[in-house]
Amino acid sequence: MEIIYILLVGAVAGWLGSLLFRGRGSGLIINVLLGILGAIVGEWIFEKLNITISSGLGGSIITAAIGAFVILWIYRFFGGGRPR
Repeated sequence: MEIIYILLVGAVAGWLGSLLFRGRGSGLIINVLLGILGAIVGEWIFEKLNITISSGLGGSIITAAIGAFVILWIYRFFGGGRPR
C-alpha cells in the first residue's frame, strides 16, 4: 500500500511542479520520477531552512512539488531544457 501512496504523491507532485514551471505536465512516468526526486529534494531544502510543512497527503504533495520545481529550475539553468 505504501508504494501506491509514493507513486500517487509522486505523480501529483511531479505534475504540479512541471505545471508551475513549464505550464504543462511532462507525462506520467516523468511526473512520477520528478515527484519522487522532488520529495527528496524538498525535504532536504525544508530541513536545511528549518521549515516544517504539515504532515499527511497535502504536506507531502506540497514538499514534493516544490522540490520538483527546484529540480526543473536547476535542469533549465544548466542548459538541459531550453525553452522552445
